[in-house]
Amino acid sequence: MKELFTTRAADFQTTTLSLYGKEETVQFLCLDLLWGQGWYQELRFVLVVHEGRCSILVSTDLTLAAPDIIRLYGYRFKIECTFREMKQVTHAFGYRFWSKSMPKLNRFLKKEEAHPLEAVTNEQDRQRIQKTIQAIEGFVMCQCIAMGLLQLVALQFSGQTSGLFFRYLRTPSHAVVSEASVAAYLRKSIFRLFAQNPHLSITKIIKSKQENADVERDSLVS
Repeated sequence: MKELFTTRAADFQTTTLSLYGKEETVQFLCLDLLWGQGWYQELRFVLVVHEGRCSILVSTDLTLAAPDIIRLYGYRFKIECTFREMKQVTHAFGYRFWSKSMPKLNRFLKKEEAHPLEAVTNEQDRQRIQKTIQAIEGFVMCQCIAMGLLQLVALQFSGQTSGLFFRYLRTPSHAVVSEASVAAYLRKSIFRLFAQNPHLSITKIIKSKQENADVERDSLVS
């Protein structure tokens, strides 16, 4: 594949696209090739030359144009940063859902070996496994929503709420604070914000729960 940068140099095309927040000029060559061992799959390879650096990108989506693949690849750093924040701030991957019906999985499964899940034939066990997977996916999805809310707060209110800058930061941002700063601020002040805004639906729900708890406590005392 690396030799193609030399042997097919005349076939490279030039385009200008948005890459890492800037308009960049790149050269590329797009090829659909079979890839794999024994069982082959057609993949779209995009050979890219950018500022003298050569890269080879691969896509399983054969409908994507080469410039789109290059542009989407430029988002990888933001995606990895989001995964890091989901792991460290909202603990999106700290789920602890399991089932005794779940078989032990083998990461190093050979192609000729049957998958352990295929050996589960009992319908109740299969349903338990499905519920376990649904619980895991639901947990991660809720954390994705939480991360999105933290990002929206950071983008919209960083310049309006000085309280977001309440903690020491080694490398503070003067424009938009991080998700971790927003989460720390909310942990510190969220109940005060609820008390200051009794008209909010969530505040009313919390207050109704507290009132019901007081009624039940009084009835037990009497």
